[in-house]
Amino acid sequence: MPYHFLDVAITPTVRLAQSEMGADQIWLGDHDRESDSFTENELAFIAARDSFYIASVSETGWPYVQHRGGPQGFLKILDNKTLAFADYRGNRQYISTGNFVANDRACLFLVDYPRRARLKIYMHVEKLTLDADPVMTNRVYDTGYRAKAERIFRLRLEAFDWNCPQHITPRYTEHEVEKAVTPLRERLVQLESENAELRARLKDPGGK
Repeated sequence: MPYHFLDVAITPTVRLAQSEMGADQIWLGDHDRESDSFTENELAFIAARDSFYIASVSETGWPYVQHRGGPQGFLKILDNKTLAFADYRGNRQYISTGNFVANDRACLFLVDYPRRARLKIYMHVEKLTLDADPVMTNRVYDTGYRAKAERIFRLRLEAFDWNCPQHITPRYTEHEVEKAVTPLRERLVQLESENAELRARLKDPGGK
């Protein structure tokens, strides 16, 4: 039987909320696509990200959302059901780290702002010391990134789903802007050179 993100997300109270808004029938037939194993589409999307948001739940029941960022592809793909990333030192509150000890469930949001695409993932989180699995640590650790890794988080997929692009405002990183304007700059240099040559010819039509 196919396993879908909504099998996890939709609870009786969620179903009640959908019913109250007349939306309960919309999702009844949306369980026919398996989402408990990443396809090449999801894997390529994950590999291209340089940030994501991860949500956890505390022992008091309060949710907590944290931003994680790093070099492009820092969220590593171990296989089509497993991800991992090096957890680098930040403000040292360790809220997510502590929450995952009591409850290993997490929800990740990965967003491609220029293309207005969003992938949401339910995962189970396992905290590992840096020396627990040296092979995996070497695979996950980004040696060129100037930050201190404190632990490894290994994440096991439960289910994923894609969100619609509605209300996602396109935003661009410095690298993406630079890449887009480079051809324009090159063309501008070419035009300025041609313009200077034409001005020189007009000043001296005979070539003297």
